[in-house]
Amino acid sequence: MQKSTVTKLKQALIATGNLKDYGTSTVTLALSVSDHRHRAQVRFYRCDSFKQAWIAVAQQLAKTPQASWVRLEAVQSTQKLPRETFEKRLAATFRMNYWRYGISFDADFKTALLEMESNGQAFFRPSKAHRIGKNRSGSWVDYDRVEPYLNKREGALPVDIRKTENVWVFTTAGVFTDGQKIWNLSEQEDCGKGVRVVTDEQSELQSAIEHGETFLINQLKDNGKFVYGYFPARQRVLSNYNVVRHFSSLYALLEAIPFTKRTENCAKVKLAIQWGLKNATIEKEGAIFVDDNGELKLGGQALLILALSKYQDVTKDDTFMPVLMKAFKGVHFFQEPSGKLIHVLNPDLTVKAAYRIIYYEGEVAFALSRLYELTHDKNVMDLVKQILDYMVANDYGKYHDHWISYAINEALLVFPDNRDYMKLGLKNVFSHLKFIEERDTTYPTLLELVDAAVKMTDMIKRSGNEDLIAPYDLVRLRQVLRYRALYEITTGCFLPEIAMYLYNPQKFIGGFYARHDNFRTRIDDCEHFLSGLINYYNYTYRQA
Repeated sequence: MQKSTVTKLKQALIATGNLKDYGTSTVTLALSVSDHRHRAQVRFYRCDSFKQAWIAVAQQLAKTPQASWVRLEAVQSTQKLPRETFEKRLAATFRMNYWRYGISFDADFKTALLEMESNGQAFFRPSKAHRIGKNRSGSWVDYDRVEPYLNKREGALPVDIRKTENVWVFTTAGVFTDGQKIWNLSEQEDCGKGVRVVTDEQSELQSAIEHGETFLINQLKDNGKFVYGYFPARQRVLSNYNVVRHFSSLYALLEAIPFTKRTENCAKVKLAIQWGLKNATIEKEGAIFVDDNGELKLGGQALLILALSKYQDVTKDDTFMPVLMKAFKGVHFFQEPSGKLIHVLNPDLTVKAAYRIIYYEGEVAFALSRLYELTHDKNVMDLVKQILDYMVANDYGKYHDHWISYAINEALLVFPDNRDYMKLGLKNVFSHLKFIEERDTTYPTLLELVDAAVKMTDMIKRSGNEDLIAPYDLVRLRQVLRYRALYEITTGCFLPEIAMYLYNPQKFIGGFYARHDNFRTRIDDCEHFLSGLINYYNYTYRQA
């Protein structure tokens, strides 16, 4: 690396403070370096003074290519724990990969592991009884994975890591560089710990969206089918495929393309639509349905309509309009005379499941509203009104679903004075606001929900129905919107300082992950992140 970069890294690290452990009179620095193609190589330097440790670090950095991803950390606090105490604490973590400390099996840090070394390679495994979001993780150390890794990194180990009486846990403070810019890493005890401190929100948001679109478009194979997803920590590709999410992910791409202005990607989206129509739809009684492994889902119908409508809106290509109208015709097969919608049909159009999941109604109302914007077909809007009236009558506001907010926003463009729809939309978000504020996982649909809710409150103000908003805290709503947007960037984006600890790190830049599921990334994860961030950016920064 350039001497100037090395000097700046040194100064930035010193500025974090607390470099020396006065309990042991030592300084411990950890240097992680990735060439973008391989997992970071990690080395610990433990000396009596910062000067001594820095000499060793600087020598290594001098041999490091400038464009490398470099993460430099200082151990700031350590605690010696009896092994049994450590194991109980690890097992008590509520979610997988939520153990946020480094560990060492010896006092001299010759067997030390940074937090992301452990989580990035799934060294901690959940118990078989663990159910995500339901119970404690029951996590335990998979020594069959850890021991070979440490042997390769360190050579002969000074202790038997399986049998040491104690384990040392530690925290770090540090900095990261991509060779051009240096970021401080957050020390907050939340999911953003160890991730860059955002100082230029607009730039970081734009970068996340642009990289996100690149990642998602790169998951499209030559035939138009997606690579559905990965478990990067386990180096696994997901083998299952959800064709409903095939279409919803295309919708997200069609939101991203106008943002990035990469119109050449429209051809890839069109090919992917054609793949979906050929391989994942059936035609019955003059109507087209999404066939998801023998199930015709109302949600599938909605997302097919939504993707095709968005494609025509973005490209002005009406190739798929006949398919759109056949998909619209298919919605009628899900209707009951009462206005209630059946959720799942069999391929012969008999009922398989009257109810499957609460967001189907919101999805189809939103999709049909978008179809109406293209066609101005009264039959389409009559159906939207019927669905929304049913949701009002059955208090769907208690379900706080982002699709409901999307649907209300579109409906208010046609029914700008419908106070019942306004009340439904307000309850849908404000009854859930505390949960949104406190949720520790990224949960990208929460940002989508608040995005739509803020737009809706502005529409209500313009309509002269501001009295409906009086019971609610709009300032708080706006604050939550900004908080969730920044939270997604720092806790759900595969930024280099996180990706560098995974296999083939460059493969995942721009992807979005679920930390609590082995850093899983799927196309539907990406779709929700992209939609939420794009809508937030456009409403926040493109108002002039």
